[in-house]
Amino acid sequence: MKNSKFDLQNRLIKFSLLIMKITDELPNTYTGQHFAKQLVRSGTSPSFQYGEAQAAESRKDFIHKLKIGQKELRETFICLTIIKNHPLSTSEKLDIALKECDELIAIFHKSITTAKQNLKLLGN
Repeated sequence: MKNSKFDLQNRLIKFSLLIMKITDELPNTYTGQHFAKQLVRSGTSPSFQYGEAQAAESRKDFIHKLKIGQKELRETFICLTIIKNHPLSTSEKLDIALKECDELIAIFHKSITTAKQNLKLLGN
């Protein structure tokens, strides 16, 4: 049976790679570079946050790190939407990234909700 922790970790890494490909394709204009820099920061951060969450010092720390990752995913979703609507890019990668980002936000939300419930059950 697959380990879901590593499935999500690998999925986040693949998402980071997709984001990097998208940013590399953005135009070398002031706006393109602004969005490329923003997108590469927010779009690769969730994989790092998830890695940090795996080494959290407490359940509260775990929840906090996941929340940061979720915020970065939401920021990435908005950035991708702006890039698509401008359009700074017409790449089909944008639609793939938007769908994956939306799914990752849902996964993080569920993980945060479950972790909070477990924290309450343990009385911490």
